[in-house]
Amino acid sequence: MTASTVDLGDREFWAAPWARRYEAFAALRADEGLPRFAEPEFPGFPAGPGFRAVTRHADVEQVSRHPDLFCSGQGAVSILDLPPEAGEFFGSLISMDAPRHTKIRRIAAQAFTPRRTEALLDDVTRVARSVIASARAKALAGDGSFDLVADVSAPMPLLIICEMMGIPESRRDEVFAHSNVILAGDDPEYVTSDNPLGDYLAAGAGLSALMTELAARREESPGDDVTSALVHGTVDGERLTHQEVASFFILLCVAGNETTRNAITHGVWGMHLDPAQWEAWSGDVEGVTPTAVDEVVRWASPINWMRRTVVADTSVGGVDVAAGDKLLLVYGASNRDATVFADAEALDLRRSPNPHQGFGAHGPHFCLGAHLARREIAVMFRELFAGMPDLRVVGEPDRLRSIFVNGIKHLPVALASTDAARGH
Repeated sequence: MTASTVDLGDREFWAAPWARRYEAFAALRADEGLPRFAEPEFPGFPAGPGFRAVTRHADVEQVSRHPDLFCSGQGAVSILDLPPEAGEFFGSLISMDAPRHTKIRRIAAQAFTPRRTEALLDDVTRVARSVIASARAKALAGDGSFDLVADVSAPMPLLIICEMMGIPESRRDEVFAHSNVILAGDDPEYVTSDNPLGDYLAAGAGLSALMTELAARREESPGDDVTSALVHGTVDGERLTHQEVASFFILLCVAGNETTRNAITHGVWGMHLDPAQWEAWSGDVEGVTPTAVDEVVRWASPINWMRRTVVADTSVGGVDVAAGDKLLLVYGASNRDATVFADAEALDLRRSPNPHQGFGAHGPHFCLGAHLARREIAVMFRELFAGMPDLRVVGEPDRLRSIFVNGIKHLPVALASTDAARGH
């Protein structure tokens, strides 16, 4: 495969087998330039000017460290330029530039200090154990099988986010449904109408309304949750508006939920492909976890890319780029850059050092919730090894059809101690 045969603007590329995708990424990294692609077609949108792919680790790092030259405010999560109404719901930290980004991130950081995150550990452990116990009971009550995504890796991070934010239990199914639509891409399992943009905006409006309502209540009656901390946090005397709190919550539902969900699922799938990795981690949980969590995120690269827009004529990795150029920072490619990672295609749970970019590269947009995500992944695998030591994958992953999220919708698993599992 050569770089000239790759088309990142083709939705079918992102649905192709992973092996083909990573072969294409290797070809792009080997190309000396920054290849340009046509933007994907989307009903109701005019054809855009195209984008350039940034696939080498050093180049992704360069762009991420210089927001003065490569901005996020013109759109970070969409190749297409979204309509203004989308910014009302999705204009969170991830799609902002300084100085507004700096102020809002400082307020948000007050709610995500290491001390507060550490205090969430008991909640994370309790939720993980409850989710695993429920999945195990479901398996034993039936034929021994269940869906790892639906029963374990999807509910766990979303439950943590809802508890952390103080979302009432009666509204959590609503959060889950809206989040799935926002993350669906063009997957027909979640997008069933002929107006996907309308569905996307409606889901954003639903989450926004829920959180705006909660923020108003916490303004009057603060609680011991992150919503209260966000509503009452200040920087230079300034607070977040209720809409900004709502946009931040949508970001958590998307980035916080999806990264953790898919890191867990991909991790189980990767260890299925290399059972020695499962044996290594489950046999020495305390010793392997510190490196394993980051390796799972690197290998999975749950978010395919983020967009930046060139502010002024400059260069990336020695290649000239012009003001207005759209750049896609392709994490699935940079995280397998052989100049940085030895045996980059392999899942190596003892890999160290591991300067992966699965939480973004260094810079002002590095994932604010990375510490919590690492904790969630570590706790989930610890509890998975303890509560389901006989877990086995019994089918192929059903992948999410999305150009943005490297998602797995379903992964059939079973308990090896059951007759159903032994029959596979």
